Amino acid sequence: MKVALGQFAVARDWQTNAETCLALMARAHEASVDLLVLPEGILARDIADPDLVLKAAQPLDGPFVTQLLAASKGQALTVMMSVHTPASEGRVWNVLIAIRDGKILAEYRKLHLYDAFSMQESKNVTPGNEIPPLVDVAGFKVGLMTCYDIRFPELARRLVLDGAEVLVLPAAWVKGPLKEAHWEVLVTARALENTTYVVAVGECGERNIGNSMVVDPLGVAIARAAEAPALVFAELDKTRLRHARQVLPVLENRCFGTPQLRSDK
Repeated sequence: MKVALGQFAVARDWQTNAETCLALMARAHEASVDLLVLPEGILARDIADPDLVLKAAQPLDGPFVTQLLAASKGQALTVMMSVHTPASEGRVWNVLIAIRDGKILAEYRKLHLYDAFSMQESKNVTPGNEIPPLVDVAGFKVGLMTCYDIRFPELARRLVLDGAEVLVLPAAWVKGPLKEAHWEVLVTARALENTTYVVAVGECGERNIGNSMVVDPLGVAIARAAEAPALVFAELDKTRLRHARQVLPVLENRCFGTPQLRSDK
């Protein structure tokens, strides 16, 4: 499977971001990519206005997603990204969507909200309460995660036990002391401990680190971006996946059962 990591800095207005996404989709299609992954929260961003997620949120049948769906018609390219959609009581969902050929294939509402390092995502966002689905892309089973989810090994392990061979992670990883090190360690650990590919795509720009990367099932970074906008490509190989799971059979050797959501989720 050929994947592309579409790293960019999210603008304040959705029209600009839609144009950026459409351009990345066109380039990915031209390059015969199977899966394009974009960052988290790509409708709108303004570090001076954290409540913009409320004002900019759109339903999935709104103009932003509708434009992307129209552009995807007739194509085999699968695109994954996170957007904010209206929820009840003046709040929003952080929803990861997968689209292909004019349709939404899957939706995942972010489980773990980023209430850490002096930030509080839960101020505006309602958490999800369901395990993400798997999406079939070019013969691979792909599991869905969003940003802060990477710090919780139970979700990655659950998705892999459900059959995931690739974990996709749109993110907006905030800059700060040691944060780039955290990102690299966590993305690598989730790949290695589960013998799976991880495709992690971060927003770049004034607030976030970028540093998108693909890590293979034995913990090797096979593609990565720096701090600037980029479109990076990587090839995911079933032979490499089978080899990793043969020489490092952690999934067979584990002593713990399948992780489940807490009853209060």
